[in-house]
Amino acid sequence: MRPLLALGELTSDVTGGDFFIHANKKIKCPINMDDFFRSLAKAGALLWRQDATLVDVVLRSLGVSAMAASLACGLGLGLGAWLGVRRFKGEALVEAILHSLLALPSVVVGLVVYLLLSRQGPLGFLGWLFSLKAMVLAQTVLVLPVVVALSRQCIRGAHERLGEQLQSIGLAEPLRALVLVWDERQVLLGVVLTAFGRAVSEVGAVMVVGGNIEGFTRVMTTSIALETSKGDLPMALALGGVLMGVVLLLNALISALHWRHGRRQHLAGASGLSQGQVHSNPRSLS
Repeated sequence: MRPLLALGELTSDVTGGDFFIHANKKIKCPINMDDFFRSLAKAGALLWRQDATLVDVVLRSLGVSAMAASLACGLGLGLGAWLGVRRFKGEALVEAILHSLLALPSVVVGLVVYLLLSRQGPLGFLGWLFSLKAMVLAQTVLVLPVVVALSRQCIRGAHERLGEQLQSIGLAEPLRALVLVWDERQVLLGVVLTAFGRAVSEVGAVMVVGGNIEGFTRVMTTSIALETSKGDLPMALALGGVLMGVVLLLNALISALHWRHGRRQHLAGASGLSQGQVHSNPRSLS
């Protein structure tokens, strides 16, 4: 006698179709491999003809994430640079807090922003709940710790190399921070791209504060979740392909920036070494 299947166990019947066992009932799965490939072909067709709904969701998602990344970088780069050159008591505590905020769950951020913007909340008078402004605010709060932590780490390393030279010419901490930000601009541009990638791939916070309203607050991540639950796999796959393309492009740009920065430092070190050898052996000039 065939043993009873566990709750939620996936199996197949004689027709080759898959089904789940739930409450001793067979529930047919909505897709098999043939359906998957058909959905993949339809997703390619949506991308090829630039479906209006698809383009609208993509542009809205990119716009919200770009605005949130810009706000987070405007605040976070300056704060991170200041923390990178500043020495103070409690520095280890600040570093621990920043590292903890890097793992902050997005749904928790969404919940906090929701409570702040709700009608009874302290910011309820703004009327931002379930709007693009609320989504930008939630993503900004989520991305800001990433920008501060990464920029602080970058400027701290540069300050350890060049801080004494900058201090010897009489530059105060704010000016030293500005000089180091310019010197590390390529790495900090990678921080900006990282912030944008973190924002554009987020789903929990924007789902809570935006409401995933069609034509208004629906973005790529929330649309993928909704279309998958509805069974509209072609649209979900098309949006997923666009999102993966954006993330891969950002990673390629960040890698290129890091490679260029490392090559520039290598060339600068080789130039300094050759000049030191010339100064130590003046006869080589004759």
